[in-house]
Amino acid sequence: MKRLRHSVLRKPQLWIALLCCICATAVAAPTKKKKSSTPVKRAEAVEREPEPSTLPDGVPNTRAAAVIVIDARSGDVLYEKNADAPRAAASTQKLLTALIVAERGYLDRSVAVAPVDTYAEPTKLNIKAGETYQRIDLLRALLVKSCNDVARCLARDAGGSLDGFADVMNEKARSLGAMNSHFVNPNGLPVPGQYSTARDLSIIARAAYANPTIRSIVCLPQIVFRYSDGRTRELENTNKVLRRLPYCNGMKTGYTDAAGHCLISSGARPGRDVIAVVLGDPKPNVWSDSAALLTWALRI
Repeated sequence: MKRLRHSVLRKPQLWIALLCCICATAVAAPTKKKKSSTPVKRAEAVEREPEPSTLPDGVPNTRAAAVIVIDARSGDVLYEKNADAPRAAASTQKLLTALIVAERGYLDRSVAVAPVDTYAEPTKLNIKAGETYQRIDLLRALLVKSCNDVARCLARDAGGSLDGFADVMNEKARSLGAMNSHFVNPNGLPVPGQYSTARDLSIIARAAYANPTIRSIVCLPQIVFRYSDGRTRELENTNKVLRRLPYCNGMKTGYTDAAGHCLISSGARPGRDVIAVVLGDPKPNVWSDSAALLTWALRI
């Protein structure tokens, strides 16, 4: 080492060569790229949500097949488009299922899961036959995550059978004034003879909005569901508008191939509550269209 140091000091050319070697090594050394602290959501990058244009009177011009916007307090119609056209409602009709269960009360009582309750695809909580849950816990899972097996369990428990509950649904709908609907199951999965309209769904949604139990659930961004064996699962609300607009406070999503993308959304500001029903909207327009309708209705 001493010989090398003396040689470098005595020979400047060797010193210069050594420096060049060190610099070249530093340049050639690979550098680690700093990871971004902000994760990129690929789905959001692909699914752009164009803002709807506006009609001459300022109403958002949506691409949905049927739309209605109402004042949740008075029931007055603020805007409508094909509101009486019969359509598949998909999981938006779970608001009616939830309303019936909530109004029956005794939500702290246990429900035993039956084998027939588990026959529901594709969105399932995977509750098992023989397990027991409180009604309120199942009601939260129904409204937040839209689980089809939970809908069947609650319906069978409330109506004695799924067919019996369908009769209860139709009777309840008629009593509310939703006269142009017919329900066959509690979850909205496609079945012949099942249909509703944007207007009827707005009537049902208004009744659900007035129910304090339902109001306290549909506004939740997520819940933690505890299975009977102690396992837990976080359920994120399927309503994306709820997380995007501070004044959105519910309500229920829906999708099937027959119905298209559907959303019943609600919003509030001091002195005003509104509900927007959007049926048969292309994805991802259902989110931007619903948000625009809520924003417009709360400002007029």
